[in-house]
Amino acid sequence: MSTFRVRPYTVTGGRTRSTTTLAIETIVTTNQRAAPDALTSTAEHRIISDLCRHPHSVAEVAARLRLPLGVVRVLLADMSDLSLIDVHAQDEVSGDGRPSLALMERVLVGLRRI
Repeated sequence: MSTFRVRPYTVTGGRTRSTTTLAIETIVTTNQRAAPDALTSTAEHRIISDLCRHPHSVAEVAARLRLPLGVVRVLLADMSDLSLIDVHAQDEVSGDGRPSLALMERVLVGLRRI
């Protein structure tokens, strides 16, 4: 996977926060509106779109792109706002306030991949 050759804060225009908060385990995928179009998307968006043709967590995207998590969160939030990716909401907490079994299974799968 290619990495960016500019400083991370340049990629986000100096922003460290976005309108959408994404947890590190949130799964994102590219949707049909993310066609490679030089007029409507940035190079960063195209790279992320290619990567997320298969489901990835926010943390996986950051690791594969070798970018700080905060930068990737801003980029993904921007892409979500532009409807370029789908953010898959997941129930993280069970009724008793503990992490859900589904979340724990995703963490286990992620740890096994390391």
